[in-house]
Amino acid sequence: MTDLWHQPLRHIRGADLTGDTNQTTGMTRLEAISGKTVGSSKVWMGETHVAPVTNSGDHHHGEAETAIYVKSGHPVFVFADGDEEVRIETGPGDYIFVPPYVPHREENPADEEAVVIIARSSQEGIVVNLPSLWSPVDVPED
Repeated sequence: MTDLWHQPLRHIRGADLTGDTNQTTGMTRLEAISGKTVGSSKVWMGETHVAPVTNSGDHHHGEAETAIYVKSGHPVFVFADGDEEVRIETGPGDYIFVPPYVPHREENPADEEAVVIIARSSQEGIVVNLPSLWSPVDVPED
């Protein structure tokens, strides 16, 4: 019987994450929970690995809100606030919230890999890669 009260829980082992999702240069994004993997309709979850002394490409996540938990390493999250570049330095246990359509990048200046856990308010890992943080962002009109 499958109804709202009788659906199975899904278990995704850490070793079973897939890289079959949208990628950004300078990082590896691994998918755990998505419409493809478990049939979710409102959430995407996975992790991102940024190698030592590496920067990701500039990107945004479309209309999805994104919550990030720093699992290991010391990634730096960079975004533009008007004409100013803002840098948020993080460490294990920290959280970052990325609003919809905000261009940003992850930097890893350290000699160790940075790993973050990501949860998004969509069932797919939406990523829009950009040539620069300072490029205009396509935002749909209401």
